[in-house]
Amino acid sequence: MSISSSAQLHPSHFSQQVAGLALSGAIAALAIWAGNISWCANLGLGALTLAIIIGIILGNTVYKPLQDCCHEGVQIAKQRLLRLGIILYGLRLTFQQIADVGATGILIDLLTLTSTFMLAYWLGNKVFGIDKDTVLLIGAGSSICGAAAVMATEPVVKANASKVSVAIATVVIFGTLSIFLYPWFYHLLQTYSDLTMSEQVFGVYIGSTVHEVAQVVAAGQSIGNEAGNAAVITKMIRVMMLAPFLLLLSAYLSRDKKQNAAQPKTAITIPWFAVLFIVVAGFNSFNLLPIKFVNTLIVLDTFLLAMAMAALGLTTHISAIRQAGFKPILLAGVLFIWLILGGAGINIAIQQLFA
Repeated sequence: MSISSSAQLHPSHFSQQVAGLALSGAIAALAIWAGNISWCANLGLGALTLAIIIGIILGNTVYKPLQDCCHEGVQIAKQRLLRLGIILYGLRLTFQQIADVGATGILIDLLTLTSTFMLAYWLGNKVFGIDKDTVLLIGAGSSICGAAAVMATEPVVKANASKVSVAIATVVIFGTLSIFLYPWFYHLLQTYSDLTMSEQVFGVYIGSTVHEVAQVVAAGQSIGNEAGNAAVITKMIRVMMLAPFLLLLSAYLSRDKKQNAAQPKTAITIPWFAVLFIVVAGFNSFNLLPIKFVNTLIVLDTFLLAMAMAALGLTTHISAIRQAGFKPILLAGVLFIWLILGGAGINIAIQQLFA
């Protein structure tokens, strides 16, 4: 390739990033503005929820012809800005709050993760007859941390791109549904049920059962700050279980001699953003930074997370339901129901045990 032709590619590459980030930023700003309107707040529609709603609407309508010129920037917002936003989210928390979740959150996460993945493996292989790679990918996505877990599991499983896309599609479908269902469940419990939960307890429930980090943030914050904080802490504990999960999965798959001989070992992906989230929360526990500066960073963090929500919405296509196929959708749907009902049972049992 000539120098002149190479130079022509870079402005296009850069312009895609700028355009996508600008679009995500515009949606984020609109969502934050709308989230401050009283009737939106009364409906439980916070900035992050509104950002993904607007993103989904635009993503399935006017964004389609703009996708080629905005795709790279939208992906940056969806992935890198989300991780940066989660890291900075640590400024809202202290180790005291993390300790409040403590052993209860760890045990709930462990039981939810294990039961969901084992259920996925049994149903996918024995009941639905889905190929092993797709089952492992959907199981990882549902039980740990959504698309990030799917992408981290792919090098271990060595699945092809189409199977990865199917697994991610199922996570997006049911994880997005969680954003709207969980706040509704909470308000339903508070209004009509004798089984009331505090914001913190319900936040642990959200963090231990909702698929994506982004979806956990949106669902938790829709209920309140206390629910949002507990949800994110619990989810980060769950995310950090990804590394040992991949090690165990790799060891299990290596028992298959044919697969072990045909495929080389692959490095395990470590979710560093979850580790840095804990580091920032620990740093914030010492109150070393001026309060005004911390508050400014929190405002920036809200904007970054809203941009990530907008980008997630823009890339959530209704056509993903058709592309995923019936059996993988059915498997993911059963796991979704298990996370809601079985996860609630696990949460209630452990909370009462530690009460």
